[in-house]
Amino acid sequence: MRKTGKLDYIEMPAGQSGLKDVKAFYADAFGWSFTDYGPDYAAHSEGLDGGFYQGDEAKNAKPLPVLYSEDLEQTLIDVEKAGGKIVKPVFSFPGGRRFHFTDPSGNELAVWSEN
Repeated sequence: MRKTGKLDYIEMPAGQSGLKDVKAFYADAFGWSFTDYGPDYAAHSEGLDGGFYQGDEAKNAKPLPVLYSEDLEQTLIDVEKAGGKIVKPVFSFPGGRRFHFTDPSGNELAVWSEN
């Protein structure tokens, strides 16, 4: 259910790699499917919650989409196989573990798990 003020959408640039490559990456790594709206836009329907952080890391940061995984190590393998580049290996944080990667367009995302 949509509600005023609820963050429920995120857009990321396809960058130089192009829409075809970035769609293939997310389909291969995470099983996403897409709906094309013309030649320059593709939508996906994946869940979204969020949070804010502060401190030195936040000074020049961009939004960071964070995906969930039931098997963090397997997802890391899938991301690399699909062409993602690991930019922060698996590390622990309060609440679980995660890693960061960049997609073929250079967008940085993270994947987390409770264990």
